[in-house]
Parts: sequence; C-alpha cells; structure tokens
Amino acid sequence: MVFLTRFNGTTFYLNITHIESVESTPDTVITLTSGKKYIVKEAAEEIAARITSFYQAVPMASTVSRSTSESDE
Repeated sequence: MVFLTRFNGTTFYLNITHIESVESTPDTVITLTSGKKYIVKEAAEEIAARITSFYQAVPMASTVSRSTSESDE
C-alpha cells in the first residue's frame, strides 16, 4: 500500500495491486482496475518510486524461483 494525499488534504492508503495507470494531466490521476479514479497531490514520478520501493521491501511469491528438472515435465 502507498500513502497518498487528496487535494482537500485528507490522506489515505491505496492498495497498489489495483492500480492500472498513473497519469499527469497536469494533476496526478490514478486509475484502478475497477475504473475508479483518484486525483492526488503527489507527482506521478513520486508514486512510481513509492510503488517500486514497496515491491523491493515486500517479498513476493512470484519472485521465488522454482527449480526445474526433467522429472517435473
């Protein structure tokens, strides 16, 4: 999750696994896979850096390599 700020000053955490896109239009608009949109104060570059930082800090099951052998096939 990333911590974000709406233009009215309220803050919230957003589950990054639901983000489809982040655009600067010039306001930063986050579109979720559900189609819901959030307009936030943070720059798109800052959000991208926070997402990268999150994924670097949290071990993901998809990054665990599986050993393969002929017996698995």
